[in-house]
Amino acid sequence: MPHTIPAGYTTVTPWIISSDTGRLFDFITAAFDGEELARMKNDAGAVEHAEIRIGDAVVMAFDAPEGVAPQPAFIRLYLPDARVAFAKAIGAGAVEVTKPTLLAFGDRVARVRDPLGNIWWLQQHVEDVSEAEMQQRWTDPNWSAPMEYVQHSLAQALRT
Repeated sequence: MPHTIPAGYTTVTPWIISSDTGRLFDFITAAFDGEELARMKNDAGAVEHAEIRIGDAVVMAFDAPEGVAPQPAFIRLYLPDARVAFAKAIGAGAVEVTKPTLLAFGDRVARVRDPLGNIWWLQQHVEDVSEAEMQQRWTDPNWSAPMEYVQHSLAQALRT
């Protein structure tokens, strides 16, 4: 009996309905070392199905058909170094949403908006934090202030 998840895929596979899948994949390749797996176009040249691998996951996309608005995605991407990934994404054309910030639960988080409106959470697990330590950290302004910044920066980005 075959495995219920095809080889090379994970349990969750996000789809992005894009205004320009080719441009999106160019960004993902430049920013996150994406590896294009497939691209199928219709007779008019629009991308009807495309797949790109980022790390151990696949992201699928297609061009929004006429009458359908592109749907921006919000994707969390775990990376070896969120600061390096942030700089690389900015260099590939993204705009800053949240500067790399170490949070009380032990992850460094940054966010960027790509040229097509998708927001990428660039996340790096830095340390394991016990539940007790995390609760203590939330009461310390040195840890609560960064979370306030992270929350505010996203809220601001979603308004624009």
